[in-house]
Amino acid sequence: MNIIITISITAFIVLYAGLFKANKALLPLTVVGLLTALGFTFCAWNGNAVHFGMMETDNFALAFSGICIVGTLFIFLLTQNYFHAKSDNIAEYYTLILFALAGMIMMVSYKNMAMLFVGLEIMSVSLYILAGIRKKDFASNEASLKYFLMGAFSTGFLLFGITLIYGATGSFDLDRIQAYLVNSQAVSPIFYPGVILMMIGLSFKVGAAPFHFWTPDVYEGAPSLITTFMSTVVKTAGFAAFLRLFAGAFAPLHDFWVAPLMVIVCLTLFIGNVTALFQKNFKRMLAYSSISHAGYLLFSLIVLTKNSGNNVLVYAAAYTFASIIAFAVLILVKQKTGSDSFDSFNGLAKRNPLVALCLTVAMLSLAGIPLTAGFIGKYLMFLNVMTEYKTLLVAFAILNALVGFYYYFRVIVAMWFKDGAETELSTPAQYKVVLLVSVAITLVLGIYPAIILNLI
Repeated sequence: MNIIITISITAFIVLYAGLFKANKALLPLTVVGLLTALGFTFCAWNGNAVHFGMMETDNFALAFSGICIVGTLFIFLLTQNYFHAKSDNIAEYYTLILFALAGMIMMVSYKNMAMLFVGLEIMSVSLYILAGIRKKDFASNEASLKYFLMGAFSTGFLLFGITLIYGATGSFDLDRIQAYLVNSQAVSPIFYPGVILMMIGLSFKVGAAPFHFWTPDVYEGAPSLITTFMSTVVKTAGFAAFLRLFAGAFAPLHDFWVAPLMVIVCLTLFIGNVTALFQKNFKRMLAYSSISHAGYLLFSLIVLTKNSGNNVLVYAAAYTFASIIAFAVLILVKQKTGSDSFDSFNGLAKRNPLVALCLTVAMLSLAGIPLTAGFIGKYLMFLNVMTEYKTLLVAFAILNALVGFYYYFRVIVAMWFKDGAETELSTPAQYKVVLLVSVAITLVLGIYPAIILNLI
């Protein structure tokens, strides 16, 4: 609870600082607030799970809260001169991102479906505004409208599912719902469609196929830094919420909902990877890439084990920091060239070897090459499923991962083996910090994943 309070207070302080035109103080205030929230996360670690009515602070919530806070902190460090070029009222950006983060902390800590809905809507409403915050940009307007309409549509599925589950169990509490499934001799018929509807609603939120169609347009139209936030921190919180609900409350019905989940996984992997092959725009490729990674993350629910949470944590960390590197480099390149096509990366290794090296590590991690965190994440997901002899599904996933090699290595080839503009690409100090720390995390987790493998 202290984490949410700290982030919310920081959001209000930043908002009022913006009203008094103290724009130079916004980033320091935000960093102090996020570091304080991260401090509360460490202080509560490995203590007894604390219940706050409809929320619970346990190691699961704290681990995912930590990734969300660190990811958001890195994204704020990339704001140097970025928001200033978009608007004079940059406090709005900071405040909305912080409120979205507060909603995400609720999503990873909820013990009651009502709190899941509240956290989800706090996050979603903030993101609807952030996606369309460039009022004079038609692409941004389109992204916001599509995101709002699809988000409202998915919320309807989620609420309908919550209603049916409440009608069957008489409770929103996850423990009581699980107890109902364990102790009931005959589960109410309305419970089953409730589970499917909630699966559909959450699949919309995390960008899983066939409920993914909003993702590419929204990611492309939104400001790049907002897309970074949506693609990394938001996705991490969404999967933590997904896992807490289905691996916890709905676990006794695993045999019922695993079949439709496997269909979603296969569609997500195939559509995400194959469609990414045909993209000429790096940002849009990352959007379809995020869809495919949603499929790999859903592997954790196909076979439920005590390590499911740890596996998602490792994969989410690997994906988050690699994607932050990719989008940070994209922002630098687009500011210099005015384009986010693959051709704009031609010859980047000659213009800025450090940036090219960082992006290379990120692409290798996203592709799942050994000695990177991405490889460990995929390995854990596949190993988890292999224990139940679902080898056909694993073989399908590996084939899709091989497809991903092409579009990830396409960027590497452009940077190192093609000629481009001779102009140098300068890198601000804050970008260097984010890139180097993210690369370090990616490599350390790839070599020694035990650092976070058993945190939950």
